[in-house]
Amino acid sequence: MQRSFLYLLMSRSRALAGCVPDWLQGTLLRNGPGMFTLGGTTYNHWFDGMALLHSFTFKDGEVYYRSKFLQSDTYKKNMAANRIIVSEFGTMIYPDPCKNIFSRVFSHLSNAISDFTDNNLINIIQYGKDYYTSSEVNYINQIDPESLQTIGRVNYRNHIALNLATAHPHYDKEGNTYNMGTSIVNLRGPNYVIFKVPLNVLTYHKKNVALKNIQEVCSIPCRSKYYPSYFHSFGLTENFIIFVEQPFKLDILKLATAYFRGVTWGRCLRFDKEDITLIHLIDRRKGKAVSTKFYTDALVMFHHVNAYEEEQHVVFDIITYKDSKLYDMFYLHNITEDNHFIQTNKTSSRPACQRFILPLNIDKDLSGTNLVKLEGSRASAVQQEDGSVYCTPDTLCEGVELPRINYKFNGKKYRYFYSLKVKWSPCPNKIGKVDVVTRQGLEWTEEDYYPSEPVFVAAPDAKEEDDGVILSSVISQNPEKPPFLLILDAKNLKEIARATISGSVHMDLHGIFIPKKD
Repeated sequence: MQRSFLYLLMSRSRALAGCVPDWLQGTLLRNGPGMFTLGGTTYNHWFDGMALLHSFTFKDGEVYYRSKFLQSDTYKKNMAANRIIVSEFGTMIYPDPCKNIFSRVFSHLSNAISDFTDNNLINIIQYGKDYYTSSEVNYINQIDPESLQTIGRVNYRNHIALNLATAHPHYDKEGNTYNMGTSIVNLRGPNYVIFKVPLNVLTYHKKNVALKNIQEVCSIPCRSKYYPSYFHSFGLTENFIIFVEQPFKLDILKLATAYFRGVTWGRCLRFDKEDITLIHLIDRRKGKAVSTKFYTDALVMFHHVNAYEEEQHVVFDIITYKDSKLYDMFYLHNITEDNHFIQTNKTSSRPACQRFILPLNIDKDLSGTNLVKLEGSRASAVQQEDGSVYCTPDTLCEGVELPRINYKFNGKKYRYFYSLKVKWSPCPNKIGKVDVVTRQGLEWTEEDYYPSEPVFVAAPDAKEEDDGVILSSVISQNPEKPPFLLILDAKNLKEIARATISGSVHMDLHGIFIPKKD
């Protein structure tokens, strides 16, 4: 596990092996946890570490690396105190016992209503022409993607009633951004809110410009008033939005009293394996969910792969689990040693890529019938006597996570996705390519090295879906093996080039590629 205290680094790659394609011009921008210990205090969970941004800029065959901690309010408070003073997902912080009684009482009272950290360490979101670091709370931070400077914090609640929001938006062909979140504090009870941020043409660097134009697309009441579903992503097609309301739930009452009971926010999530999973299909243009109730067995999922429409069916692929142990795996005491991690988690569910198919034309007189009519499909959707439709998925492959596609095929019928291949060790050690038609795959791996989420960049003259390259930052726990930026041919996962980095590179979570402006 990388525990980097690097504040700022800007350098050309120390050594370049192979040739960077001439057409590859732009910046790979990444985000993830980068600092776990400060002034004698240590975070409990890998998802708690303070956000460290890093970028790889491709210019005229050279690769330049830059790294900088996100200058969030959380970061500033922690650094000023020289200790961790802001609570995170798996680490609950209490007042310094040396403070006077009035300060401690005020601090306790201020936690009666949860106000989350702004340590946005999960992803980078584009709203309009601006870029923001994101996690899953109501705060995001605008950044300059070139210098990695933090421009300022933004509160979703100043523009739309949200307490939580995903870090995985979607972008349509016009450049508009779709995202969704949960409104917990609501007179009508908790709701899931889908919203759209139109592409704006105003001057870059004006704070908060794009979010002033935010539009609510749809609001869906939570199935349970006190236990809204946790979600990390959603699906998008040309005409529909897919939201999976899974029985992995947030206990609101437990969350409201977490601070006083000594419970972390992460412990306020629970999986009800006896419940069902609801699948909401929302018409993007009407802003309403279709009337049919689609459901499946209990599952846990974090990432959608892709979704599309075909012959009056909506097809969507997601990475699923049979339990909710993934978050528990990444408490730092679990991942300090490979053997301990494997022994602790070898009985946990492996991730699987599963395909669900939702029929759009439903005859109410076909109870007990599989309504899926796509040729060769192994997924089913059986109508029940009450008119609901029970869906059984088709498992495409297993042992994959952090899926990425050629985003030009987002919402369209596609053939390939790229991911990390997962085994029970703290870090995945393979990049995989999966053909969802043949169900065959390719792999890249190198001993002692651990790649990050693979990002596809299409070639400018691409004629096929996999014409392009895969980018991944690769680290090693062996101090004799320096980190590097890996460039693979997206067709065969053969190495094209690697740029060795002078400095420490952390294992990150998600990010985006920003093409160079013409």
